[in-house]
Amino acid sequence: MTFLALFISLPTKSATPRMRVWRGLKGLGCATLRDGVYLLPDRPELANRYDAIIEDTLEAGGQAEVYRLAGRNEEQEAELCGLFDRSADFTALFAEVDALLGKLRSEPAEGLSRPIRALRRRFDELVVSDYFPGPVQTHARQALEDLETGLTERLSPDEPHHVQASIPALDQADYQGRTWATRRDLWVDRVASAWLIRHHIDPKARFLWLGKPGDCPKEALGFDFDGATFTHVGRRVTFETLLAAFGLENDAGLRRLGGLIHALDAGGVIPPEASGLLALLRGIKTQSRDDDDFLKRATPLFEALHTCFNQEDPT
Repeated sequence: MTFLALFISLPTKSATPRMRVWRGLKGLGCATLRDGVYLLPDRPELANRYDAIIEDTLEAGGQAEVYRLAGRNEEQEAELCGLFDRSADFTALFAEVDALLGKLRSEPAEGLSRPIRALRRRFDELVVSDYFPGPVQTHARQALEDLETGLTERLSPDEPHHVQASIPALDQADYQGRTWATRRDLWVDRVASAWLIRHHIDPKARFLWLGKPGDCPKEALGFDFDGATFTHVGRRVTFETLLAAFGLENDAGLRRLGGLIHALDAGGVIPPEASGLLALLRGIKTQSRDDDDFLKRATPLFEALHTCFNQEDPT
């Protein structure tokens, strides 16, 4: 195994550039071999990560060079890998997750949304620079997912549970002019799924907004509740399940929109557009008379995002 070793020398009076370089190294998750020598694993996707730091160093009148470095033997190689150990960081995060799990059992759930989102951001940032992941990351991930699931269940007790099942490929021709039903008081996954159904699966779809899942008629196609025809499967939210079932995952815009819906409904990696979409949906919902009006008003938003995403990524 080899490493990319960055050797840096900065003028002693370069306080501001030194801080900028230090932040860049920290952001990359570099290991420190000694003062002025920093390591990254020698991997293709990391080959150009030092470029911005080198540019800042040279602009400040310093020197920067990159070499390939390897341990003399397996023992030294293991020592070099150990310099990247993130166990302490994940252990600290795990402790904070555990503390919030305790609060979730005894405190109002509404006040825990923000700290839980902050923990998710920290976890995702740690994962990016955890070049040699171990079991501590896995344990922290599972605990955080349990915390996010617990929060969702407290805030939305009717939110569907994830089921483990395969998603069969369906023919859209068999799903035309149907009645589709979901829980009323639409929110992110349900309103997005309703838009997807009407504009990409069943243009003549009729919708029923249910007071409770048990009110769903037998002839209706239920979505986004436990026992529905289309619901959360594996790690997919309902919008993503519909994409998979009807062969729509090849549409880059819909696929990217699915990532947004997943992040807002189930957590995980938060795309940069997520906060804007959430704010717009909140405003639209406040202005809407009922669920039909909400879907009508939200439709141009989803259409615009779909078009934009396809223009940015035509594959």
